[in-house]
Amino acid sequence: ADAWKRMLVSGLEMAERKLLVLFGSQTGTAEDMAERIGRDAKRRHFAYRVEALDSYCVSNLIHEPLVIFVCSTTGQGDPPDNMKKFWRFILRKNLCPGSLCQVDYAVLGLGDSSYPKFNFVAKKLHKRLLQLGGSPILPVALADDQHELGSDAVSDPWLKELWSKILLLYPLPPGLDIISDDVLLPPKFTLRFLDDDMHSETSEVQSLQATPSEQQPFLAPILSNERVTAWSHFQDVRLIEFDVTNSGINYSAGDVVMIQPRNSPDDVHQFSQLLQLDSSKRFMLIPSDPSTSLPAPLPQPCSVQYLVERYLDISCVPRRSFFHLLSHFSSDELEQEKLQEFSSAQGQEELYSYCNRPRRTTLEVLFDFPHTSSCIPLEYLFELIPRIRPRSFSIASSLLAHPNKIQILLAVVQYKTRLSKPRRGLCSSWLASLLPKHGDIRVPLWVKKGGLMFPSDLETPVIMVGPGTGVAPFRAAIQERVAQKKKGNCLFFGCRQRLQDYYCESEWAELVREGFLTLFTAFSRDQKDKVYVQHQILENGHLVWDLVNNQEAWIYLAGNAKLMPEAVTNAFRSVFQFEGRMSSSEAEQYLMMLEQSHRFQSETWS
Repeated sequence: ADAWKRMLVSGLEMAERKLLVLFGSQTGTAEDMAERIGRDAKRRHFAYRVEALDSYCVSNLIHEPLVIFVCSTTGQGDPPDNMKKFWRFILRKNLCPGSLCQVDYAVLGLGDSSYPKFNFVAKKLHKRLLQLGGSPILPVALADDQHELGSDAVSDPWLKELWSKILLLYPLPPGLDIISDDVLLPPKFTLRFLDDDMHSETSEVQSLQATPSEQQPFLAPILSNERVTAWSHFQDVRLIEFDVTNSGINYSAGDVVMIQPRNSPDDVHQFSQLLQLDSSKRFMLIPSDPSTSLPAPLPQPCSVQYLVERYLDISCVPRRSFFHLLSHFSSDELEQEKLQEFSSAQGQEELYSYCNRPRRTTLEVLFDFPHTSSCIPLEYLFELIPRIRPRSFSIASSLLAHPNKIQILLAVVQYKTRLSKPRRGLCSSWLASLLPKHGDIRVPLWVKKGGLMFPSDLETPVIMVGPGTGVAPFRAAIQERVAQKKKGNCLFFGCRQRLQDYYCESEWAELVREGFLTLFTAFSRDQKDKVYVQHQILENGHLVWDLVNNQEAWIYLAGNAKLMPEAVTNAFRSVFQFEGRMSSSEAEQYLMMLEQSHRFQSETWS
């Protein structure tokens, strides 16, 4: 056996040391982890690639010797947006069971155990790769954001063991050692500044050639920006309308609009001053490795102003990798010591207390390390600070009711931590500040298919449960159905107080009067005992059961992903049990039947 093992190792030493890291990431955490694994691979002299799962040609997977998957889970056990095509492919029933027999793989899941389907995607992916003949190097790792040390509590020891196993299979080439973490790796990109006098801002050019997309968004004028909560209410919620005339955009109820936000002028100015940047300078971006693709949203050439305002996410909470890279640029001993502590495994508790708990932004951290910040080479900004990600919003209107328009319901994110300055959501604060009276204001946007599909037969009744801004896709569906004179629309809407945050009240009242809408409301704070949408479902169980069982209604649920989806689902189970005279297991099977036939759908967000 020992002789066989020596022969195996000897043979693998001669094999090409190739590693592929594939990620599915919604908020950037999984992408950051994948890039970290890529850097670790570089330090171990592997030829490596890091790619989003949907950017990778999945038919090549059978030829990959070594693959590490890093993936998060969104909503109710759904894959991230940049993994959906891969997910559909890998779950196809006609794939050959032994097709991945040449592939060694490992799966790292990044999740949050406060959600019901914790790390569902990672678990299912690991199981599916096993079914297709892949050889797992290690059991699937299920990192938990709820852990006091965050995802690193699981990922750190798992990665340590992973590299031990990989180096047994693929030993270091003769004469080479692992490059120490103390050594700064070369940047992924170099910048070539242009010696021209064109100190104008990089212009936005609107092309009407193709359907708008992330690479080519439509610059939509804002037509209205109306607050729909009382001025005395703590939560500012807006109904914002965009003009998409001549954009080629088409959408249906349940679709989402993607919006590309930008940093505030104050933040851009402070960042540029701190790093001593000349915002008028323009540059060409050149990959250090020919296999590295350029960041898609950046124009070539690009101005420093454009880079800071529209690409670098200086308002995000920085991750551990940020502190590790930043420590390499420090000329100040005290600052460097602190940065190294924050990036070490032992310093994670202190980092959480300094950064994550108070939600300290990247810009604020850079102000706390001024000597280091002034020494950051511009080319390392692309690895130091993630790009600004587009935000998705359920479309709250129908083209049948509002031709050439898109409306969204936007909750403006603002909250207090122990820091003196309130925390603000980047996209929501930016959009809330854009008022038509300030002139021709345009917002980069495009539309994607959403997770909710409404019945093609308009005679089918629909039950919609949408507390808070979760009502947005149902407003679109109701408008669409009413425009086609279809009734059988049943809405359960919940908020805190009738006089404070009852969105679209007059609109619903008019539809109820006209017989197009059956409406049940739950105002949780208007009485001593809190009343939520799940209580209204239980109270109206007879009607719900009649619609679902006798009229074959479809059920929809949208809103916050924390506690509400489980509470509402339990309410439907109880209705099935009581009204349908079912046992607990029969009610569960009935619910599963509804889910499998798409008659029970949910779209939730954190």
